[in-house]
Amino acid sequence: MTRRRTTRLRRTLLAGTTAIAVTAVTAGIVAAAQEPAKAATGPELSLVAATTSVTLTTWKEEPGVYLDLGTYLIAEGTPLELKVTRKSYKDPVTVTQSVYEGGKARAKKLPTGTVKDFSGLPGFTEITLTDDAGRKVLTRSESFCPNNASGRVRPDAPSTSKYPESCPTNPFTLGSVWGVEKGWAANTYGGSYTEPVQLPAGTYTAEVGVAKKYRDLFGIADKPATVKVTVVERSVEDEESTTGAAPRSAKVGEHAGHQAPTAHAGHGPGHAPAPAEAAAPVTSGAGPSYNVGHGPLKAAPPALPWALKKKQKSSLSPQAGDRGGQTDGSRQAPALEPLSKRPTGKPSVPDVPKPDLRSLPAYGITIADGGKDNPGKDYLAFSANVWNAGPAQLVVDGFRSPGKATMDAYQYFYDAKGKQVGYTPTGTMEWDPRPGHEHWHFTDFASYRLLKADQKEAVRSGKEAFCLANTDAIDYTVKNANWHPYNTDLATACGEENSISVREVLDVGSGDTYTQDLPGQSFDITDVPNGTYYIQVLANPEKRLKETDLGNNSALRKIELGGKPGARTVTVPAHDLVDAN
Repeated sequence: MTRRRTTRLRRTLLAGTTAIAVTAVTAGIVAAAQEPAKAATGPELSLVAATTSVTLTTWKEEPGVYLDLGTYLIAEGTPLELKVTRKSYKDPVTVTQSVYEGGKARAKKLPTGTVKDFSGLPGFTEITLTDDAGRKVLTRSESFCPNNASGRVRPDAPSTSKYPESCPTNPFTLGSVWGVEKGWAANTYGGSYTEPVQLPAGTYTAEVGVAKKYRDLFGIADKPATVKVTVVERSVEDEESTTGAAPRSAKVGEHAGHQAPTAHAGHGPGHAPAPAEAAAPVTSGAGPSYNVGHGPLKAAPPALPWALKKKQKSSLSPQAGDRGGQTDGSRQAPALEPLSKRPTGKPSVPDVPKPDLRSLPAYGITIADGGKDNPGKDYLAFSANVWNAGPAQLVVDGFRSPGKATMDAYQYFYDAKGKQVGYTPTGTMEWDPRPGHEHWHFTDFASYRLLKADQKEAVRSGKEAFCLANTDAIDYTVKNANWHPYNTDLATACGEENSISVREVLDVGSGDTYTQDLPGQSFDITDVPNGTYYIQVLANPEKRLKETDLGNNSALRKIELGGKPGARTVTVPAHDLVDAN
């Protein structure tokens, strides 16, 4: 259970450090990876260091060192593939390994308790640091996300990895797939999931090994990697006086790993969010998530692996398990472009696979005041996500008549070969000029309501339209889940003010998160009495979108409002086994 008091929250970024790029893979790694593979029933895994020495930075203004030591887990013989799921929020998270034998996958359930959530394998690496006098100064363990920044370690390995690029951070994730492709290496650094360590400037020796339970589980040799670590102290003030600005890659308050979700002050309908801060720096991709939803910061995407081919807009050749217009996650989907003109002919809703929109319970729930724009107001802010359980994409095009302020929206339908076989009108799209948005919103995609204890409506949010983007991996184990969806950020998803047409897509397995710091992601509770309430996230409220199932579109999250005007509080009980506000 989490209790929140009124506060003016601000995003806190982690301290900077030097990231070890995958391109730094040394001849030692390549040589180790090119050794002949032995016959085995599972992948041959080994821990190696990309370099024998690293330099890390600690800042005078915000001391702390992040241990990005450049150690990688290599998979040979076959991929390391793990499917992480839970049947419901009442059930614990479990993990199953896909063991490839003769080209076919066999499911091997791993021991109960191997994983706790979807962020990675807990306590995977064990790190020991000694100073130059040989004294042990640190012992710690860290989690490992197999989907971390990775790259090929030999030229004949697959040119692209079929696995997703990060481990989910959404507290209501239902299913994830983790993997290290055959002939690839994944960074063991935990990124934003780790805490900095306090180390004075100086030289150290780091020994990094894999915990015994994982060595036994995956057959990894007990051969720790050794890395010389040099810690240097720098000052933001000195950097600014020298260059005029602190370096983007290592500014205090930032971190080279991916940015983890953080709480934000909420904003009610009509008043603007806090000024957007600068974008996070481009990263090594070693952290848990590179897109945490529609928020004021553009979280950095992971750096591409050194051997990853340039993304092509044309369709990639089919691979095993694929059919035209669909993917089982084994290849990247081609970019989806809007049609050049609105559809002609008679609208129809054919008998083909359709999307299944589902809502997640609200989270990131907090109380915020109205600030300077709305003094004396109390707002209940929250984050919300609507996702697509498939088996088909949600594809919506908007077409603008010259001079019109809105677009006419149409939903499209496709057969098993990817051919468009029908369409139907489905509302409108409108341009949203507010800071934090500034793109085309599809109307009637979702609705937010604050319900009383008897589940009758008390307040409705001013949020009525949405830009669709695949911000979160909610369940990549469902049929036709696309592990590499297009439109994962707002820069590619929702058009410009002068666009004549827009295509918005919600892919199978992915969801679209709106964070609590955006206009409309809140309820005005100034005159709402204390008591028990439910936040309702309702997908497709007017039922204009055609789905496979309309009975699973609503999700409720129970809360307790308390306090006094200007000092309201919210208590958020756990939602079954998920204790995240």
